[in-house]
Amino acid sequence: IAVIIDFAEFVVPRGDPIQLTGPFSANVVKVLGWANDPAILHSNIVTVLLTEGLHDLNPLVVENPHVATLKIPLPDEAEMLDYLQTLIATQFPQLPSKCEVSIEVLARRLTGLSRVGARKVLSTALANDRAVSAAWLMRMKKDLIERECQGLLEFLESPFTLDQVAGHDAVKAWLREDAVLLRRGLMNALPMGYLITGRIGTGKTFIVQCWAGELGIPCVVFKNFRDRWVGATESNLEKIFSVLHALGQVVVFIDEADQAAGKRGGEDGDSGLSGRVYAMLAKEMSETRNRGRIVWVFATSRPDLLEVDLKRQGRLDVHIPLFPPQTSDETRALLLSVARKLKLPLDDSDIPPLPEGIVLGGNEIEGILVRALRAYELLPEPRSTLKEILGKVFGEVRPNAHTRKLEYMDLVAVRECTDSRFLPPRYRELSPEDLEQRIEETRRFV
Repeated sequence: IAVIIDFAEFVVPRGDPIQLTGPFSANVVKVLGWANDPAILHSNIVTVLLTEGLHDLNPLVVENPHVATLKIPLPDEAEMLDYLQTLIATQFPQLPSKCEVSIEVLARRLTGLSRVGARKVLSTALANDRAVSAAWLMRMKKDLIERECQGLLEFLESPFTLDQVAGHDAVKAWLREDAVLLRRGLMNALPMGYLITGRIGTGKTFIVQCWAGELGIPCVVFKNFRDRWVGATESNLEKIFSVLHALGQVVVFIDEADQAAGKRGGEDGDSGLSGRVYAMLAKEMSETRNRGRIVWVFATSRPDLLEVDLKRQGRLDVHIPLFPPQTSDETRALLLSVARKLKLPLDDSDIPPLPEGIVLGGNEIEGILVRALRAYELLPEPRSTLKEILGKVFGEVRPNAHTRKLEYMDLVAVRECTDSRFLPPRYRELSPEDLEQRIEETRRFV
């Protein structure tokens, strides 16, 4: 006899025994009674609890010595191909004629979905007499995975490439080399992950978006996976990891990583949640079998707040610091790049002399250009030229009020750097002792 209980998380939910209400605590006691009953143990009777994540079930049930855990992963490429061939033989004989890609490519494109999800995608296409193209498949797969993950993951589809990034030549060269290795499938030559650091406004998120546009493999962004309910955060992470493994090759981007990654000892008032998040992430990131398959990219302006174990070699191998323009030529190049992004008709001859002694990041340059465009659009006819307005706006620029705090972010980015080619000359010559001294001098401003 087999007793199958689906949606078991609603029958024996996670929670402290004191907090569980009468019916739920009675269910836990009943299931534990079945697990420990000698008469049942010595009979051909099995109880099967079905759930999406172990963290959703009551730990008294999960950790019972008479309970065995079986994990059914999402289908990989070979299993998906076998499933598609079964569907063609039994339910969808017309599928090959509707596909613009081969069945083998179709199986590869559908990895990351459950069998039910894959069947839904294909039945939708056939019911609407739609051709199954690569672009349509990617769009449907993206929407379905994002819905199944309940907003925990978002696919990053970027219209940009690294050509849109001004400066950072050594960084772009490294990322392009790794993109080639990814496309060639040379897993062992790839780092486990990247840590991108630098002050706010240096384009950490933008450079990842541009890299995603060149990779040719899925790139996903961690959204807010934390939840107020007991066990829900851990269950969300389990669900995310399951999808990542099924995708085959994927780049995972975590922005503001110092806030998302948790702390080894947990944080005050969170009942140890931060520590559990840290432990789950650290375990997943150090799995060497995922080298070249799951590539982690962390971005933060405060790498000093990240746990040392999380950013060590073997988890985040390559630490890339980004800095604001160091010369007037670099500033002009960045200004023209941001103008192209804003679709602003600006030539090099339109750029006025730049103010001396003021360091401008990408966010500040974008703010200046938007102010100039605003002033231009508000002028009555006949208008001044955009060049004249831009010169006036640049003349009104004031230094950032948080210069010391930004300098501290630059210095800790230098300390984290793993390759001197990424550093500007003035930081490349800085000794470790002098660097630590300057960090200590600016720490009090943070």
